[in-house]
Amino acid sequence: MVTKAPIKDFAALKSVAEVLKAEREQAALEAAERRAAEAERQREANVFHDTMKRLGEVSPVVPLVPPSRKVRVVHAPKKAAPVPAQLLRDEEAALQSTLSDDITPESLLETDAALSFYRDGVSPQTVRKLRSGKWVIQDQLDLHGLTRELAREELAAFLNDSLKRGLRCVRVIHGKGLGSVNREPVLKARVRHWLTQRDEVLAFAQARAQDGGSGALVVLLRGRLANADLCAAERA
Repeated sequence: MVTKAPIKDFAALKSVAEVLKAEREQAALEAAERRAAEAERQREANVFHDTMKRLGEVSPVVPLVPPSRKVRVVHAPKKAAPVPAQLLRDEEAALQSTLSDDITPESLLETDAALSFYRDGVSPQTVRKLRSGKWVIQDQLDLHGLTRELAREELAAFLNDSLKRGLRCVRVIHGKGLGSVNREPVLKARVRHWLTQRDEVLAFAQARAQDGGSGALVVLLRGRLANADLCAAERA
């Protein structure tokens, strides 16, 4: 058993007393800091409660519900917008009936030897200007690689859109048939025939070489101008 040696002189006793005093002062300081911190927390809590009390006088303050007691609100799934099936069927039927594949001699009566077409009231001069590039091409449709059925639908939609936009001159590229069976332009005759069936098509002519040549047509549409205004539009 180890025993502490007795304090033999006053200097040693004084040293021990100073250590104990320092420890008491440190403990007192720490206690004062704890009391100050607790007082600050209490002051902040009082400020919060006073604020809530004032707000409660204006509008009741409801305590938050603990997560375990929250009521889950299940929203009903949004219903998809109804599909106008009948309208889509009607539009499809109208599109299919717009352009027919039945070629009749009457549809080609006004087609000249230079592979151009024009209706009554359109002068040959208009067709010559169309063929020579006097009309500015405002948009175009490329039917390369499409089947006959898809090409017919695309052409009908393109003409409808062009009319809505008020376009007067467009280009339809049907191809030269170089990639077709027997290298025959399958769409060439079909496109010309389809165009003759649309009343808004006033005329069309084979495009210039730089615009596609025998693989494209330049089409003149009725637009918002009457036939009587056609010559005035050309001069402008």
